[in-house]
Amino acid sequence: DVVETQEHYKSRWRSIWIMYLTMFLSSVGFSIVIMSVWPYLQKIDPTADASFLGWIIASYSIGQMVASPLFGLWSNYRPRKEPLVISTAISVAANCLYAYVHVPHSHNKYYMLTARALVGFGAGNVAVVRSYIAGATSLTERTSAMANTSACQAVGFILGPVFQTCFTLIGEEGVTWKFLCLQLNMYTAPVLFGALLGVINIVLIFAIFREHRVDDMGRQYKSINSDGEGSDVLDQNTEGSIDHVAVVALNILFFVILFVFAVFETIATPLTMDMYSWTRKEAVFYNGIILSVIGIESVTVFMVVKTLSKKTGERAILHAGLLIVLIGFFILLPWGKKLPNIQWQEIKNNSIPRTAPSEMLTPFWSLPELQLPSNHTAEPVGCPVTQSWCLNTPMIYLAQYISSDVLIGLGYPVCNVMSYTLYSKVLGPKPQGVYMGWLTASGSGARILGPVFVSQIYTHLGPRWAFSLICGVVVVSLLLLEIVYKRLIAFSVRYGRMQE
Repeated sequence: DVVETQEHYKSRWRSIWIMYLTMFLSSVGFSIVIMSVWPYLQKIDPTADASFLGWIIASYSIGQMVASPLFGLWSNYRPRKEPLVISTAISVAANCLYAYVHVPHSHNKYYMLTARALVGFGAGNVAVVRSYIAGATSLTERTSAMANTSACQAVGFILGPVFQTCFTLIGEEGVTWKFLCLQLNMYTAPVLFGALLGVINIVLIFAIFREHRVDDMGRQYKSINSDGEGSDVLDQNTEGSIDHVAVVALNILFFVILFVFAVFETIATPLTMDMYSWTRKEAVFYNGIILSVIGIESVTVFMVVKTLSKKTGERAILHAGLLIVLIGFFILLPWGKKLPNIQWQEIKNNSIPRTAPSEMLTPFWSLPELQLPSNHTAEPVGCPVTQSWCLNTPMIYLAQYISSDVLIGLGYPVCNVMSYTLYSKVLGPKPQGVYMGWLTASGSGARILGPVFVSQIYTHLGPRWAFSLICGVVVVSLLLLEIVYKRLIAFSVRYGRMQE
């Protein structure tokens, strides 16, 4: 059989590259403002507090969780250009709304909340992207394509804050265009840049993207959402039911993977401030460096895992990834005897806190001892006495924290790619839009619940309880993987059409 023509192959991969770009821009849309949301919110609406900030951050994931199954369903029955263009247009409009949230005379924080929720709603097109890539690649291409997709997403998360940093050169005041009622400053320029990227993405979707679908062996055939392009189309026998036990199990595993990583991201700043007496400035600076390094590590892992999976298979790599994450959180458990420095309630009024000099940052490698000279800054540091566990829980040494970061940065991308790859292979040649929508929604739900869980457990019970519970969750997920291990096979393999 002729698998496909050279022209079809080139067109198919051009379309896949457009999907990579869409994934990249989706993650940039989330991360490009994440560092500036709080100061901008305080500027436009002084009535907003930290708890409302939490809602604004969560609104992105809530919007994506709602939209993903809807766009996925849409893509099952109509040409994928439609949900891709509409979702991207929603994100563009939402970014423009964000740039104008300073204009109303009241309730500005609610306009910002709406804008971020709509950006998340537009990001629901991730389900369309994943389902298209799953349908436009053969089994041998699938792992590599999914790894590239996740790498583009990771690069977007890394570069978003970099773009934000560049735009800080504009300053808080920036330039005001009265005829447009627009303030172009360090808060609005990033979202307008994101909107411009979205417009470019829409143009490229119209100009380059084409509907392509191949079976597990790479033979092309026409599906319900084909726009009639392409030739030499073969009908594919799609008889056979999807293994819904495997589907549900992978949804649960993906939820756990995103949940533990959301916990890891959320806890980094408060944990380091409590354990190492870092100031807010130090915590943001050092953790920003650490997360950037982890991002680079993740992209490298995405590239390596493509080759490794051909030798060991996706299931074994997913198992190894979960084990690495488990070890990473196990290392974070407090083991020593030394207690963290305590931040007493009366320190604000009765004594000078031990803080870093305001004009410089102490190199993080000199920690955890962190013997910093005192000065007259008002910011207290250390583990707050209001957290009762600070008085009896040993500190987590910096070596533990860095080792844990490295391991989680290794295990998370492995689990992420393998989950998507196995999921798409289990689903087989049937339209995957709705299923990918539910998988994306489960990940969004994990990003919402993770921060809430860890903030409550960590504040009231401390790191020992928080990380022990996370270890327990990962152990349960490993047991679930063992139970369904033999069911996590490709649709075509399950029905004997291909050898594993």
